[in-house]
Amino acid sequence: MTAEKLMRSRYAAFAVGDDAYLLRTWHPATRPDTLELDPTVRWLRLDIERTVRGGMLDDTGLVEFTAFYRHDGVRGSQHEASRFEKVAGSWLYLDAMD
Repeated sequence: MTAEKLMRSRYAAFAVGDDAYLLRTWHPATRPDTLELDPTVRWLRLDIERTVRGGMLDDTGLVEFTAFYRHDGVRGSQHEASRFEKVAGSWLYLDAMD
């Protein structure tokens, strides 16, 4: 798996409301104790804009993306540059860059 593939799988988890998967794939240094997803948000599309490192031979990676959603009939988007770190051979979401 690569950091980009993990990003795509985490987006899918948001789309189907799989908070357990999101917590499992979150780095322990930054992972919250619990996560409550808003079931009224409908995720529509994920556009990966760039990746930096995050390949099979890397230990860190960055994935910049825009995720599109609808909430209460209003469309919106979330733009983020997410950092990932490989821990014990598995990619984990670390945090979002400012």
